[in-house]
Amino acid sequence: MAKETKPTQEVEVSKEDLDKKRKEVTAYYKEHIPSLKTQLQYEELLRDIEKCRAERLQAQMFVANTMAGPPEAPKSDAGTEFAKAQAQQTAAETVKRTLKRTENATN
Repeated sequence: MAKETKPTQEVEVSKEDLDKKRKEVTAYYKEHIPSLKTQLQYEELLRDIEKCRAERLQAQMFVANTMAGPPEAPKSDAGTEFAKAQAQQTAAETVKRTLKRTENATN
């Protein structure tokens, strides 16, 4: 069975109660501002530290790649296999081909 919900009733709040509540909320926020500022400074410092670490790592990778020089060509027989296949293809194409002649050809 579903729970039956009671319809919300609008409560009349006096202007004095509203002002009192507003002042309480404002006081609560003002009370917590110093600790939030401290937390903000902490988070900013953490961000700056992480940024410096990432930049240092990036610089180290750059130096390592620069010192390593260009990458060596892979040592495989793909080039020789390609040359052999190309030679075989040209050998097959060197067979002299002629066109068929028909007796009714008009020249």
